[in-house]
Amino acid sequence: MEFTEFIVPAGVSQMRADKVLAHHFEDVSRGQIQLAFDDGGVLLSGEPINKKHKVSTGDCLSIRFPSPKDSTVRAVEMPLEIVHEDDDIIVVNKASGQVVHPGSGTGEDTLVHALLFHTNGGLSTAAGSLRPGVVHRLDKETSGLIVFAKTDPAFFRLTQQFAERSVKKEYLALVHGVPLVKSGSLIDPIGRHPTVRVKMAVLDRGKPARTDWALEERFDNYALLRCWIFTGRTHQIRVHLSHIHHPIVGDTTYGHGAKGDAPFARRVLLHADRLVFTHPVTGVEMKFHAKMPDDFKDTLQYLRGKSQQ
Repeated sequence: MEFTEFIVPAGVSQMRADKVLAHHFEDVSRGQIQLAFDDGGVLLSGEPINKKHKVSTGDCLSIRFPSPKDSTVRAVEMPLEIVHEDDDIIVVNKASGQVVHPGSGTGEDTLVHALLFHTNGGLSTAAGSLRPGVVHRLDKETSGLIVFAKTDPAFFRLTQQFAERSVKKEYLALVHGVPLVKSGSLIDPIGRHPTVRVKMAVLDRGKPARTDWALEERFDNYALLRCWIFTGRTHQIRVHLSHIHHPIVGDTTYGHGAKGDAPFARRVLLHADRLVFTHPVTGVEMKFHAKMPDDFKDTLQYLRGKSQQ
């Protein structure tokens, strides 16, 4: 594998190199990062550095993560909605209910299994054997746009864009209640819930998080919001909206189940609607839009009818 350049983003001052890489390459295991240092695969100004070396904004690192010896994920044929594909990337409109990559308790029905079949194994291995091609993630019940890297250079350059927060991500969320204002910005930090480890929560000691939102459509006791996220914290939109007392319809973890007035909702009604980034090889701006799934559309249509009664 060739070395790929990584520019340390803004806000970093004299931080250990391994911590910087772990923070900005969230889909690369800490073991892979450690092996990169052990193998002399992290360079600064052409010289190998150790994991404790301090780096700052603007430093240019050359990185070569070791490829996994064996992949434990096999290719499985299943339906996919491909939005865009070329030699370097593949963009998918993910169906609700599908897990992005294998993990504890998952089966052989993840998006990665499907993409390995579709690409004949042609996904980047830089993120490790269980996460080939994975640059970012969507929750299991969230539908919509997600991009995968087919080559290692594409993986590193896309990951750099996510680290620099230059990727534009828009979501549609159906929430309980109607906000009193038409838009807002949520900047509450998010961290692991102190007692329920599978949940996230707004915490003073959490990591910085920002979600902007605007009212798209109002109904009786419900609202459709358009959300823009500038950080990629786990369950970020769900946690932020629940924190302001507008939990997403169908979210039994952070709010109320979608029952009664929203009978079509059988999952968290959150949809990754738009995705904008720079192509990692050509440098061309790429803009994508994902059609809303039927269950989301049916719920909105039902609520529109209820509002007119």
